[in-house]
Amino acid sequence: MLKVLKNIGHALYRIWFFILVAVPMITFSLPLFLATINPKTYRQFFWMARNLWAKPILFGMGLIPKITWAEKIDRDKSYMLISNHTSMIDIMLMLYVSKNPFVFVGKKELEKLPIFGFFYKRVCILVDRKSPRSRAEVFKSVRKRLDDGLSICIFPEGGVPEKNILLDHFKDGAFRMAIEHKIPVVPMTFYDCKEHFPWEFFSGYPGRLRVKVHQLIETGILELEDTRTLRNESRNTILNELNKKSVPV
Repeated sequence: MLKVLKNIGHALYRIWFFILVAVPMITFSLPLFLATINPKTYRQFFWMARNLWAKPILFGMGLIPKITWAEKIDRDKSYMLISNHTSMIDIMLMLYVSKNPFVFVGKKELEKLPIFGFFYKRVCILVDRKSPRSRAEVFKSVRKRLDDGLSICIFPEGGVPEKNILLDHFKDGAFRMAIEHKIPVVPMTFYDCKEHFPWEFFSGYPGRLRVKVHQLIETGILELEDTRTLRNESRNTILNELNKKSVPV
């Protein structure tokens, strides 16, 4: 009986999440849509996505962010933002953490999701990992966004790893782009998303979402042959943090 009640509670918690995701998109659909028509209005879209969508979802779910900054980032510069990827809530948390407007580079498959997919395909840089041509187009799209003064966000694991994997291998794309465009990499560790809102439906509960924003990794003097070194340094920064037996609350 206790397990049944627990599953009902988890199911209601999940349903509440999907309501919180959908309602702001529907309520503000017109201004959100208008902000996607012209790339010059992306900053307005980002502000709405951050303040009218991500924040209500996080706080509405009782998921309270706590951010530790090893180094503050400049509001007037572009960066490559990366973190470990363990949950659907990672997207909202990244929007909360960064006041710098950024564009997600993500899987093309997500454009099929109802409501979310409509806006996702209009403002994100989509990549079909099975298509070399698609991956090449991503580099061009990133250049355009950087020229507009935006940052880029990529989850370099390429997806959410299996539950028993602490941190999956990183793909090269984010680090190649950072070196090619000479923008610093900003590694972030998301400690608690897997625990508080994992992918399994009958799971999750409110709590604190701790984030550590690590020291920037500069790329100004790096060449493309340094991609692996940059990738490994970034991954080790996050992995070492996740491996700590205790982290500050």
